[in-house]
Amino acid sequence: MPPSTPRAKNPRLGLLGEFSSFSCLSRPQLLAAIQQMQQLLKGQETRFSEGLHAVRSRLSPPPNSSPFHHLTGSCPALQAPAYGRKFGTKYLVDRKVHFACDPGFQLLGSSTRMCQANGSWTGEEPRCAGTISECSSSPCQNGGTCLEGLNNFKCLCPPQWTGTTCQYQAQTDLNECKVYHQEGGPRLCAHVCVNIPGSFCCSCPAGYVLLGDGKSCEGECPTGHLHQHWGEGFQCVTPQCPPATGNVSYVKTSPFQWERNLCPMESRSCHQAPKTISFHYLSLPSKLQTPAPLFRMATAAAPGRPGPDSLRFGMAGSNSRGHFMVQRLDRHTGELLLVQSLQGPRTIHVDVDMAEYLDRVFQTKHLSKITLFVSAYEF
Repeated sequence: MPPSTPRAKNPRLGLLGEFSSFSCLSRPQLLAAIQQMQQLLKGQETRFSEGLHAVRSRLSPPPNSSPFHHLTGSCPALQAPAYGRKFGTKYLVDRKVHFACDPGFQLLGSSTRMCQANGSWTGEEPRCAGTISECSSSPCQNGGTCLEGLNNFKCLCPPQWTGTTCQYQAQTDLNECKVYHQEGGPRLCAHVCVNIPGSFCCSCPAGYVLLGDGKSCEGECPTGHLHQHWGEGFQCVTPQCPPATGNVSYVKTSPFQWERNLCPMESRSCHQAPKTISFHYLSLPSKLQTPAPLFRMATAAAPGRPGPDSLRFGMAGSNSRGHFMVQRLDRHTGELLLVQSLQGPRTIHVDVDMAEYLDRVFQTKHLSKITLFVSAYEF
């Protein structure tokens, strides 16, 4: 009889199979095998529990985190700071966004922020602060030291220099005439400015005298001429008597006004001619802000005589049309307006008439001849 061949082990039987493959186990051997099997199962169960716990801890959100951000894996959108720029448009976890400021501004806060797993950004909110230096252009001349101020600067000048930017040589006496002229200040004198120790004075050309304001000059006008003072000094004016035409003639009643002589009853042209002609002289600064009222005309009834119930105002002539208009203020007053500013120096003539009506019937009219002296300066 051939020798018996041992049977192959069944890997599924494990330790218990080894004992059962050859012979029956005794009771002590069986109990030992069962204890060994229990320890093996307990170890596997412990390792399984630890692995499950690790997986759960990875999937669970940290304390105080938003479930929404955990599920979406993103952070709130970020905006570029004022006067700055933002680089990056992805707001997912571990993504970064970068920030930079425009020229002349400094970045305060974080230049880079990263989205965290808890739905928040690292770092601080960035902002751009102005760093434009008033002294960056080196405004102080001749060795002056520039001091920064709030939107301005101040120059500390060496002893031998003075001025806003140390541009003038220091003197025991400051030449006001030169400083005001170079820095575009107000005109000190109408004619010539003369520097004197500690101050200045104005002088006039030969034949002129200095007026009480200390800056204007007055000269001698020929016989028959009248002085008219204005911005830079004066003008010699000569109101001319209106020439006689047909039955119309005038007589001088004051230095600046003429009245019409009596008209023949049958002369319609005489009755329609101005009853009074007056002359007016005004001075204006250059580039006067408009609209600006310049001159008013009004009428009043003579005692014991009914006045007009309506008036009509109009411009009878001008050598600079388009710059003026006439408007009514009330029933008895009209006004000449400057509606377009004038650049001096120049002289302009404007004629304004005022017609009187009673029961819609023309009664008479008055003519005002206005001369405007426009200064070369804006004062």
